[in-house]
Amino acid sequence: MNQPPCILVVEDNREIRDLVVRYLEEHGMTAMGVADGRAMRKAMETNPVDLIVLDVMLPGEDGLSLCRKLREKSNIPIIMLTALGEYSDRVLGLEMGADDYLTKPFDPREMLARIRAVLRRCRGDGVGSRSKKSSRIGFAGWTLYLDRRELVSPEGLVEPLSSGEFDLLLAFVSHPQQVLSRERLLDLAHGKGAEKFDRSIDTQIMRLRRKIETDAKEPKLIKTVWGDGYMLAAEVSE
Repeated sequence: MNQPPCILVVEDNREIRDLVVRYLEEHGMTAMGVADGRAMRKAMETNPVDLIVLDVMLPGEDGLSLCRKLREKSNIPIIMLTALGEYSDRVLGLEMGADDYLTKPFDPREMLARIRAVLRRCRGDGVGSRSKKSSRIGFAGWTLYLDRRELVSPEGLVEPLSSGEFDLLLAFVSHPQQVLSRERLLDLAHGKGAEKFDRSIDTQIMRLRRKIETDAKEPKLIKTVWGDGYMLAAEVSE
């Protein structure tokens, strides 16, 4: 029997934290709540965590810094909580490697839906359009392993990707040398009707370029087609 996913809620407001933990547990998940980065690290040392809900405004080390440090060594999915209207925090969160975001105040039902959507993507349910009969896809010396959800460099090193970055790269390698609009990329990477703002695609493409391009400012692999979208210029092989 499958274990319920374990969600770690990092939120210094006790009322919000307890509400979210209780709501997630009522809907079949295991949930833990902590108030800051130190408690987050301690919880992760002793518990297998499947996803982190991470508030931006925390005492001590803020959520953006915690997100960046987590992403340097882990692919664990992260959903950021930001203040209403703080557009810059949302963009920065995605730049740091977050997979999604929610603005406060939020409906617990929306949080649950977003958590489930991110977890589905991490399991690879319905991601991209390429058949999973091939367990890996190569391009320009890089190898994308579908079963392990890993990207390996030409030198044989694993390049950490967030679940959103993995799904976006999979969309590109599934449609090589095709111009893909932002809307098309959203559909391919996140599913029809994904409630994402356009800038999220631009931000994740910027992060992918930093990881796979020789010079991210002069990209040769993921090219911008002005007015139309983006294109993976490399050939792919299975």
